[in-house]
Amino acid sequence: MPEPRNALGGAAYDGLVRIAESPPRGMITLRAELADAAVAQAVKRATGLTPPAQRRIVRKGDVALAWMSPDELLILTPHGGAETLRSALETALAGRHHLAADVSDARALFTLEGARVREVLAKLTPADLSPRGLAPDEVRRTRLAQVAAAFWQDAPDAFSLVCFRSQAAYGFALLKNAARPGSEVTCP
Repeated sequence: MPEPRNALGGAAYDGLVRIAESPPRGMITLRAELADAAVAQAVKRATGLTPPAQRRIVRKGDVALAWMSPDELLILTPHGGAETLRSALETALAGRHHLAADVSDARALFTLEGARVREVLAKLTPADLSPRGLAPDEVRRTRLAQVAAAFWQDAPDAFSLVCFRSQAAYGFALLKNAARPGSEVTCP
């Protein structure tokens, strides 16, 4: 099996913030009735994590569960373990209405780091990026200009952002432009 490759070859940019394409990650979309206790139990058995509350992300080691909608989780895992985890979910959810799809090669993941990270993202999305509007471990599924995206805060000055792989180059260009030195937003 060929080695996984990033959409942009590990692209990075240093401006108002550092933007970097993350190394390949395993990503599984799980569509199921998340309020169902049996579904939550199956997810916990497979990942070691309880499904998060609405618009939250939970992490344990290299695994994270991001709430995407009332019936959708994005599961992040090491790339090499994605198929094993997807298969474990299929087995655990047999007989229940669900879809577990390995979307590792259909998504791109970026990290954004720096003191102006909220400002850079705020230039591109209608989401409230203030600390009151987006708390730590809160997921926001929205748009990045014309690109569907989701992002969350990993640390005070660090965010992760995921978008479709087919839109990675456009998304990266948007982020680079928003992080261009001299484009700082200043208010009187």
